[in-house]
Amino acid sequence: MAARDEITRRTDSGIVVRTVYGPSDLEGWDPAERLGEPGRYPYTRGVHPDMYRRRLWTMRQYAGFGTADATNARFKFLLQHGQTGLSCAFDLPTQMGYDSDHPRAEGEVGKVGVAIDSLADMRLLLGGLPLDTVTTSMTINATAAILLLLYQLVAEEQGVSGHKLGGTIQNDILKEYVARGTYIYPPRQSMRLVVDTFAYCRDQLPNWNTISISGYHIREAGSTAVQEVAFTLADGIAYVEAALAAGLAVDDFAPRLSFFFNAHNDLFEEVAKFRAARRMWARIMTERFAAADDRSKVLRFHAQTGGSTLTAQQPENNIVRVTVQALAAALGGTQSLHTNGFDEALGLPTERAAKLALRTQQIVGFESGVADTVDPLGGSYYLETLTDEVERGALAYLERIDEFGGAVAAIEARFLQEEIEAAAYAYAKAVDDGEKVVVGVNRFVDEDVEAAEVFPVDPELQRAQVERLAHVRAERDAGGVAAALDDVRAAARGTQNLLVPMKVALRRMATLGEVSDALRDEWGTYRPGG
Repeated sequence: MAARDEITRRTDSGIVVRTVYGPSDLEGWDPAERLGEPGRYPYTRGVHPDMYRRRLWTMRQYAGFGTADATNARFKFLLQHGQTGLSCAFDLPTQMGYDSDHPRAEGEVGKVGVAIDSLADMRLLLGGLPLDTVTTSMTINATAAILLLLYQLVAEEQGVSGHKLGGTIQNDILKEYVARGTYIYPPRQSMRLVVDTFAYCRDQLPNWNTISISGYHIREAGSTAVQEVAFTLADGIAYVEAALAAGLAVDDFAPRLSFFFNAHNDLFEEVAKFRAARRMWARIMTERFAAADDRSKVLRFHAQTGGSTLTAQQPENNIVRVTVQALAAALGGTQSLHTNGFDEALGLPTERAAKLALRTQQIVGFESGVADTVDPLGGSYYLETLTDEVERGALAYLERIDEFGGAVAAIEARFLQEEIEAAAYAYAKAVDDGEKVVVGVNRFVDEDVEAAEVFPVDPELQRAQVERLAHVRAERDAGGVAAALDDVRAAARGTQNLLVPMKVALRRMATLGEVSDALRDEWGTYRPGG
């Protein structure tokens, strides 16, 4: 094997890293144009003038498993231990628009998140939580509008108006066609539902982030950091264009757009990625969409440490990986952060792992000094050069996507999917060949593997959830539900904002699956390549 310093060094995106960087790398480089001041265009150095000196990022640990009441208990546990925002995962049936008693839900109820079938479940999920002061992020896409309306209905029952609610729904359906697969309807019909949500929240929930445009799952599917930036911003452009085409004014909805990025192990490239994304979005909104409101130009983002980087082998090593990734997010200027449990390669995080993940954020925030000054790595010859390189690569991708006619057309042509697949294959091959070291997997391997604690899944969970759903159906006004669902179908055929009749149906105790089916009746379902 060649000596370590004889090997060509590259970032995870393939950017060549030189031995040393110096002033010559930034010759002709205008700091005012490239950086600006923190809190000012083009926001390279952060979205607030003082960033974390006044208040740390929101520590928003992801939770959601089993039943609504079990998840409610985990929420309260995390809040008691210093978490400052809620983040909820939903099980696959909920994500795919199926009730827990649907045949396709068999064996999946409560497995990767909480099961929510109706308003009754959402009442349990949010019981006793201060919805007027806590912000809640919900990782949900195809059924995002339904979950948001259920959240609003519970808040109204608690006497909290929509104007006091704060939080985020992911609601990024385009990346589902690219990376995750939890889509229901064809892309263009799905885009209508997204835009209707923008319009509804503008009037009803003005402080709610109507979308979290997600690079996280694009990265989890195997993309590089450069691809993550490019494909995420391309999706963002598509959402803005769709909203404008529907008659919304850019400054009426763009201030509520937010983003969701991954934080991986290549510390400096990750910091550069966040800074480049902020700068690119500011310029896109200014130059491409003529946004006038400064809030429309600001890329605000949540970060989560990289689930795909966690290993089942020597799982406690993941504590170190998560710490490095959390540091990258903080140095890169995230607005909120989730740190993964070290045992997540084995199953849902145990309570011990969840608390340790939260403590990791707290140590980085309060003990490392990273929050003492804004953009602490700003001005580094290496980091500024790397930020420019990430931006250059991402812009080249955006030009290619524009040639397709935008993100939707590029997705339909499978361009994004094939680029991610190629990157994932290259990474896997590098690990297999030993060119990319993964400690405990292809280097420094232990022969004796110690069994780790795994989060228990109750086999009775699905039965109890189905019983609760049956009780809801038995107690409700079936005729009123049927009439409300007919109104949803009529709205899907016409131009009315869909969330208005959907809210009525959900208040009358229509289920998530029934509302989803009403839209399936009119729009059909998406079949890749079909």
